[in-house]
Amino acid sequence: MTGHHRRGSGATGHLGLCTDLYELRMVASYLRQGMTAPATFSLFIRPNAARPWYVALGVERVLELLPAFTFGPEELDELQRLGIDREVREALATWQVDTGELWAVPDGTVVLAQEPLLEMTAPLPIAQLLETAVMNLVQYPTLVATKAARCALVADGRMLADFGFRRAHGVETGVEAALAAYLGGGFATSNVEAGRRYGIPTTGTMAHSYIQAFTDEREAFRCFATDHPDYSVLLVDTYDTLRGVARAIEVCQELGIEPKGVRLDSGDMGALAVDARRLLDDAGYVAATIFASGGMDEEEIQRLVTEGAPIDGFGVGTALTVSQDHPGLDIVYKLVEYDDRPVAKFSGVKSTFPGRKQVVRRNGRPTDDVLSLRDATEEGAPLLRPVWRDGQRLVPVDEVEAVRERVRAGLDALPDTWRRPPYVDPAPLPTLGRALEELTEQVRHRVVDDE
Repeated sequence: MTGHHRRGSGATGHLGLCTDLYELRMVASYLRQGMTAPATFSLFIRPNAARPWYVALGVERVLELLPAFTFGPEELDELQRLGIDREVREALATWQVDTGELWAVPDGTVVLAQEPLLEMTAPLPIAQLLETAVMNLVQYPTLVATKAARCALVADGRMLADFGFRRAHGVETGVEAALAAYLGGGFATSNVEAGRRYGIPTTGTMAHSYIQAFTDEREAFRCFATDHPDYSVLLVDTYDTLRGVARAIEVCQELGIEPKGVRLDSGDMGALAVDARRLLDDAGYVAATIFASGGMDEEEIQRLVTEGAPIDGFGVGTALTVSQDHPGLDIVYKLVEYDDRPVAKFSGVKSTFPGRKQVVRRNGRPTDDVLSLRDATEEGAPLLRPVWRDGQRLVPVDEVEAVRERVRAGLDALPDTWRRPPYVDPAPLPTLGRALEELTEQVRHRVVDDE
């Protein structure tokens, strides 16, 4: 059962090279300069009206990363090839991410731009070198889970299936996308490995090639329905959609079976669904479902649902797996404190806020979020919690269904104007707490105004 599946990927090995070269250059300099005091980096997403809110995922992957982020002999050989000094290589050879703490929102939390998904505190070289991998592990599942949630909201309870594995940017990426889509929007998946690994419901019947392999469309339907009587959702648009529906009905009547449904993959989905529903109902197959796929995203799903198209479920592929309308999040990992000194950037739209943060959710709604300092007193429920400290994780691995329930609760708390296209514009932001505002001005005065 899906409720008992855990989400660990079992990543092993030495992952220290999962970084960018400029991180290593900085780390080498930090070590030479003796700059090893604690540093806090905050990971958040910059505002963009294309995504007024996000379903945060990836914290579990970061927790898996920390003990594996080490340098073995092969990694050290590569550092030597890159010209990293022997003293630095010797320091990295004994590297263990076992000092500091990680605060994070639970996976599945709905967050806004500027709100930290996590904050890492560790000796400066360690916290710095983790940047690239941490951003990678959080960005992609958050991207896909958010897209899936948008589709689920407009589908309004209709079935959803992830068909995007073949368009994913890599095999493991496709498996992770299936998990993110299930967590964020309840998608079943066509991918068998994702189903095995995470207990996600799997779905699938046939492709157009199956129909084309036969000399006659009726014979293709007849053979498939005979071979798979419990999964007889027939793909009817290979040649002529409505004629395909009529032939599917004819074959089912001939075999004396109830068709599970038909799938439409091209054409005017709304009009074809109306005609297909009429043909199925007239034949007495009122329980047969109509499933639509082919270029689906949340805007097309919303249009079909709003127009009352009799479609029972949707398959979403490329638009989901690569988040086609917005294929990357402007996610950043910024230094906010070093050696007890709060720091910030003051560079226009890329400015940041100093200090260790906390997000407080008032009244259970993201519309009332307050971004403040971690040690400030604010009314409401704190979103970030300590999840790792000095090499020890502090929270258990969430089961799949627990994360899904957290997502559903967060989506239920969204106002109507945030739930479906055209969405709210500009992107909403949390209110700034007074303590954070005051600290920001102090830091600004120190680094910008004071000469």
